[in-house]
Amino acid sequence: MSQTTREAAHRAASDAEQIAWVDEQDNLLGALVRSDLRERGLIGRGTYIMLFNSAGELCVHRRTLSKAIYPGYWDVAAGGMVQADESYAESAARELEEELGVSGVELTAHDHFYFEDTGNRLWCSAFSAVWDGPLKLQPEEVLEARFIPVEQVMREISEKPYCPDSLAALRRYLKAQQSNVAKNT
Repeated sequence: MSQTTREAAHRAASDAEQIAWVDEQDNLLGALVRSDLRERGLIGRGTYIMLFNSAGELCVHRRTLSKAIYPGYWDVAAGGMVQADESYAESAARELEEELGVSGVELTAHDHFYFEDTGNRLWCSAFSAVWDGPLKLQPEEVLEARFIPVEQVMREISEKPYCPDSLAALRRYLKAQQSNVAKNT
C-alpha cells in the first residue's frame, strides 16, 4: 500500500472518530464524529504535548499533507483531539505514543485554555515531557521530526508555516516559565 493510500485511509478513519464535544465553558455535551464537529464549527477538546530532550531542545515535526487542518505545517507539539471517552491526560499519553512513538514518560500538565481559528475551535490542555530515546514517527501523520533549540523555533515561525494552535500552547508555556523564573529570583 502506498504512503498516499495509507494517509487517505488514516484520514478517513480519523474523520470518523467520536470526539468529545463541549460548550464554551468546556462542559461535556456528548460525542460527535470529528468531521461533523469541524464542519459544524462546534467546540472540541485538544491536547498538546511539548516534547523536550534533556538538553532543553524541543521536538518539532512536520505534518503530512493529508491532515485536515494545517497540512504540511510544522508543529511544536504532538497531540490531537480528545476522544469521547478520554480525559485530557489519557489523550495526551495516547497521542504522544501514536505520533512520535514515545511512551512511559511522565507528562507534566501546564495549561488549560481556549483556542479558536478558522475551522478549529478547541478547549486545550498543554503538557510537557522529556525524552532522550529514539522517535518512531507515525507515517500517516508525521513527515519528519527533529529536536531544536526553542530560540530556533521562535526564529523559524516567521519563515515557515507552523501550526497556530500548538504555537499558542508553546507561547503560554514559555510565558509561564519566565514568570516562574521571575518569582524565584
